[in-house]
Amino acid sequence: MNHAERIIVALDLDSKEAIENILVRLPDVRFVKVGMELFYSNGPDFISFLKDKGLKVFLDLKVHDIPNTAYRAINVLSKLGCDLLNLHCAGGLEMMQRAREALQEDTKLLGVTQLTSTSQEMLNQQLKIPGTVDECVLHYAQLAKEAGLHGVVCSPREVKMLKSELGVDFLTVTPGVRPAGGQLQDQKRVMTPREAILAGSDYLVIGRPIIQAEDPYGAFADILQEVEEAFDEQTIN
Repeated sequence: MNHAERIIVALDLDSKEAIENILVRLPDVRFVKVGMELFYSNGPDFISFLKDKGLKVFLDLKVHDIPNTAYRAINVLSKLGCDLLNLHCAGGLEMMQRAREALQEDTKLLGVTQLTSTSQEMLNQQLKIPGTVDECVLHYAQLAKEAGLHGVVCSPREVKMLKSELGVDFLTVTPGVRPAGGQLQDQKRVMTPREAILAGSDYLVIGRPIIQAEDPYGAFADILQEVEEAFDEQTIN
């Protein structure tokens, strides 16, 4: 895989014009993420617009509903031609199994374990889920694998554990990646690009540090260089 494809740029903007402007400034980008804001404001045709530009697309809508509704949603969404889709593991095993049955084309399905904004206190006190974040993430990931999903969305901090328990071929797509010295914003469980790659992350989801940078091209290039150096470091070691 081209190392540039390891970086999924989150297009967290709400207009086609804004996306066109940022993509012109990011000619080396190969993989993008379309979230709720962009998809809801521009509709399904926007996926075709991005695919026609030769981009891979991660459609990040985090489906979470009763099994039959999840089946129907994934069945429709996977026909759009996106490369990655996701749903919440919290919907349970049956929901994930039904969603997996619904997949069309060559789309891969991921389970969202815990959002990278989830802290230990939030998990226990607000969500009333006992145990540690690691324990919860591992349990959800085990359910996702049992359901036949291709991988999970998780913090890079959990990747090494998941690869050890579930195998290196089980995909880990990791938001919560911030360049050294960058602002954390609403992220809680984070790593730098280098740390995430060395931990075993397959894909890094990075949005604001790139698209809100004064020089998006330079920001992407710096992250790509860090990713390439991390792979070189793995080879040497």
